[in-house]
Amino acid sequence: METIEKSVEVLNDLIEINNDRVAGFEHAGKDLGDEDRDLSDFFRTQREASRQNSFELTKAVNQLGGEAEDGKSVSGTIHRNWLDVRATFTGHDRASILAECERGEDAIKKAYEDALNSDNGLPDDIRQVVERQQQGINASHDMIRDMAEAGS
Repeated sequence: METIEKSVEVLNDLIEINNDRVAGFEHAGKDLGDEDRDLSDFFRTQREASRQNSFELTKAVNQLGGEAEDGKSVSGTIHRNWLDVRATFTGHDRASILAECERGEDAIKKAYEDALNSDNGLPDDIRQVVERQQQGINASHDMIRDMAEAGS
């Protein structure tokens, strides 16, 4: 029973951070101008990916007999508020937005690494779902990092 409870806790953490990611990309997208349509499209794609991740993780929690979270984490709210403060001082330029998005991607990347720690006891079928999601998160992180480094 303890292993199932730990797995549900881990999955709920991933649900929350995916919800944070959706809100973060929505927030960042509001700061973009018409000249940043490519970035707006990318953010929209990543929001949808995180919505799908949350949906799959919710199914996994239910499969384990747990109750899935539907909110956002406190740290995610703090990060979005920091985006607001930073935008006040730096403007809504593309480089600043990408830098903040990369910070958010660092956090979700770490959350997935932690979730896949063998001590968490995720059942094999659920572990495969988390690993597949992690690949998408890592690819998104790398794309944002590359765009930020290129000064896009």
